Amino acid sequence: MKRLRSATGLLVALGLPLAVSAAAPAQEAAKPALPLKAVSDFDSIADETKRSVAIFEETGKVLQHPRCVNCHPAGDRPLQNMNMTLHQPPVFRGEANFGLPGMQCTTCHGPANVDVVAQAEGIQSIPGDPNWHLAPIEMAWQGKTLAEICVQIKDQNRNGGKTLAEIVEHMGKDHLVGWGWNPGKGREPVPGTQEQFGALYEAWAATGAHCPAG
Repeated sequence: MKRLRSATGLLVALGLPLAVSAAAPAQEAAKPALPLKAVSDFDSIADETKRSVAIFEETGKVLQHPRCVNCHPAGDRPLQNMNMTLHQPPVFRGEANFGLPGMQCTTCHGPANVDVVAQAEGIQSIPGDPNWHLAPIEMAWQGKTLAEICVQIKDQNRNGGKTLAEIVEHMGKDHLVGWGWNPGKGREPVPGTQEQFGALYEAWAATGAHCPAG
């Protein structure tokens, strides 16, 4: 894929006013990923239910990170940056969570991250993934406690019909989920690695998939 010359150039190509770029919040300074505890770090918790809850709480470092919540908004607009501001330019989820006709996610987001050569407004890269889209509104995490998210993740009416085993597979192997650890230049990744995250989910399921108290 060709690199975009600048964020401003992208707006011009889309026929959008340059004022949109000026209004966009500056991209956050990139930081190294924070760690996640290993499954073995929870072996000292003898009570299986308490161990299961502790493991899930560790995964909350990822689930409640802005990198994930931005794509699981409570409304019809995605969020962006570490302060989770509304996406600029203004876009909406549409019926299939891929945006509205004429302004779908793929209008700007390609199959991979693209570095911006001539940076504008602090934007260093444009995010991308082959399946870039918003999570369905039933999977909204914004504003919810970790306990509420846990119950939601296990609810097949709100998790895309996935079994617990499929949830474990999704968290540990899904490419779009994995974007959180590879968010492109200028963005803070979620803690740990996807492999560690998947291992925690496997251990959580094996210990009964218990949720924190509300």
